[in-house]
Amino acid sequence: MRPSEAALRLARDGYVVFPADPATRDWAHAARGEATRLAADPDLRAAWLRCAGTWFAGVDVLTNAPDGSVGGVPLAGPALDMLGAFGLAPTRWHAGQVSIVYPGYPQPKEGESPGAGRYRVQRDAAHVDGLLPEGQGKRILREPHAFVLGLPLTDSAAEAAPLVVWSGSHRTMGPALARARADRREVSVSDLDLSKTYRDARRIVFDTCPRQPICARPGEAVLLHRHLLHGIGPWTAPPEPAGRAVAYFRPQLDDPEAWFARDAAWSAAEPAAP
Repeated sequence: MRPSEAALRLARDGYVVFPADPATRDWAHAARGEATRLAADPDLRAAWLRCAGTWFAGVDVLTNAPDGSVGGVPLAGPALDMLGAFGLAPTRWHAGQVSIVYPGYPQPKEGESPGAGRYRVQRDAAHVDGLLPEGQGKRILREPHAFVLGLPLTDSAAEAAPLVVWSGSHRTMGPALARARADRREVSVSDLDLSKTYRDARRIVFDTCPRQPICARPGEAVLLHRHLLHGIGPWTAPPEPAGRAVAYFRPQLDDPEAWFARDAAWSAAEPAAP
């Protein structure tokens, strides 16, 4: 897939699945071995097991090098080519997330309200990354990600808690959040409560955007627009003790204000917002 084609798909749908590539598969193989070791570590299990042991969240636990490599195996492939072509590849990769979902997901998450538990079951805990819930129902941009890159580490069944996206939802969520920011320029980003705008836009998305499970396999890569609504579907497949493992990278933008803006790299190809 050419970088220009990938950019068009990202602009249109808010996500793109890159076909399997040997370099990406080699990286996934190296990262899987490391992920297996990390997920068995008692201290990390105590820190990161969620939802009655059905999800190892593993935020920033992957021991990749600053160039993204794991055990000397480079982070490479079509997804990285596209990011490089559009100037989006970070100069330094943060420690990746190791997300492993196990049979039985979803179970209630410790400390979440009954309403949040129902939302996890009924709506796959759909969310936009970086907009974090805080006290008194607020939702504030705390992590202005440039994009979300998912690299599958296991070859799991399609019904084994897949990544779920709402296709095209970035074209509803992004403009709504940008308008909310423009209407309250006197408030700093760190104090800007986006909860109502977020809920209202999310409701529109559920009514207008198709829910799309994504079952990618090692060697493939999934790139998500930072404003795309996404979540994790239920595990309805036969049990797989190793679970579904995915490594995620979410590099942050230097300027939080840039998170609200359209992407200059492919804005000309982006369809008009609804």
